[in-house]
Amino acid sequence: MNPDEKNSWTPLPHSDEDLKRARSVPDTPQTRSSTYRLAWDDEDFMTRRELRPVRLQLELLKPEMALAGRGIRSTVILFGGARIPEPGGDAWAAKNEVQKQNLEKNSRYYEEARQFARLCSEHSAKTYYREYVVVTGGGPGVMEAGNRGAADCGAPSIGLNIVLPHEQAPNLYVTPELCFNFHYFAIRKMHFMMRAKAVAVFPGGFGTLDELFETLTLIQTGRMERVPVILFGKEFWHRAVDLGYLAEQGTISPGDDELITFVDTADEAWSHIAAFYEL
Repeated sequence: MNPDEKNSWTPLPHSDEDLKRARSVPDTPQTRSSTYRLAWDDEDFMTRRELRPVRLQLELLKPEMALAGRGIRSTVILFGGARIPEPGGDAWAAKNEVQKQNLEKNSRYYEEARQFARLCSEHSAKTYYREYVVVTGGGPGVMEAGNRGAADCGAPSIGLNIVLPHEQAPNLYVTPELCFNFHYFAIRKMHFMMRAKAVAVFPGGFGTLDELFETLTLIQTGRMERVPVILFGKEFWHRAVDLGYLAEQGTISPGDDELITFVDTADEAWSHIAAFYEL
């Protein structure tokens, strides 16, 4: 129960009070029946397919209330590969020697992500950590680097984890009270974008590309205000994505590639954000 609920008088019992009462009844065949449980305390009921609309609403509402309670108004997103190790770290995801060499080479982006998160967090401190708060997917690789960079300077940071078959415990640098877990990709994506003032995208795979193009689509179609979309690693992205070819083929408009800024360093990225918002 939050403080506002405790201080708001009502002649009716709060739900948490009734929950305690419902759980403290005598043990009988009737009270052991799932039908006797309060609806929101019945896991079997809450996970039924028919309750999907309710679960979607809850996944939207729970992080929203927590972030609003902390006074967080805007964020800077760090997207990037979970497989990228820190410099000198183990390239655990490599399936062959070529991948191992490339992941070790790309480990420099771990340090750039960490430094970029530091720069964002140092500015965020000037707003009492209400603006430009770092948010990542909460996992390893570039995500860990982002949360770690915020932790380096004592700043809070957000982790939006998701339940996946082979991933992932939250990295240890996410602020515990701002560490969330999602079942629905769609709601997680909404929480990434709802407060975003900038989107920094580091080298990554399918998930990173998905997040990049979804962001660009929202901006291109006017469903989202334009914000800086910054791609770290000019060499990587110019080979991974050929926007000029898309424009040449007519599948995007001339000038759509200007929605993106390419950088190689954290300082370049923060300078672009500062210029965009006239900080």
